Amino acid sequence: MSEILLRAENISRRFGGLLAVSDFNFDIRAGEVLGLIGPNGAGKSTTFNVISGYYKPSSGRITFLGRDVTGLSTVAMSRRGLVRTFQHGSLLKGMTVRDNILMGALYSLRDRHARERRIVETAEMLGLADMLDLTAGSLPHGHQRMLSIAIAFCARPKLLCLDEPLAGLNNTEMGAALTAMRRIRDEFNTTILLVDHNMRAVMQICERIVVLNHGRKLAEGTPADIRNNPDVIRAYLGDEA
Repeated sequence: MSEILLRAENISRRFGGLLAVSDFNFDIRAGEVLGLIGPNGAGKSTTFNVISGYYKPSSGRITFLGRDVTGLSTVAMSRRGLVRTFQHGSLLKGMTVRDNILMGALYSLRDRHARERRIVETAEMLGLADMLDLTAGSLPHGHQRMLSIAIAFCARPKLLCLDEPLAGLNNTEMGAALTAMRRIRDEFNTTILLVDHNMRAVMQICERIVVLNHGRKLAEGTPADIRNNPDVIRAYLGDEA
């Protein structure tokens, strides 16, 4: 857990005159589940997009697996082992579940039989094994969220970045999603960065949590540290603490 997988140093991102993220520093350690939380407008999505290559930082440096990857594209980052989901999903709803998951294996596997084994293994992990021949758009919301994770996980990334994967899930679906995330981490040694507003789930699954507010780091620590931090309670958690 001490190895640094990704490091962000003094990251800032401007949109015209708006400074969305300012001098942000944090590390993601190999093998952990790290939560990134904060109020709406805190800069979480911008930070997530900068780390994954969707945005270039206005200043600062990002290293991944010991190499400078500042400014690399999302495609370049995925080929290096950092793969992300998108908050509103990235499904091709007219295609089957199998073909959607296949998208995650296209760059990493050339052999057709190896791809099929990977697809089946991934579908089983995310509770989609009996749905491979259904169209993605016909799935209930909860299974569509799991399919988004399946597409990203099928690439077998070293760092899996999940953007609001629990949005709209009921308690049963949320429990299944958390179980799947734990299996992904434990069985495949996949590090996970989780951005989500469901604080109970974040507190359950994350070993460490980083809190953003107004584009700056407000706090960092274990779930217990964050739950009892008066600045975090005042800015974000409130009664949920």
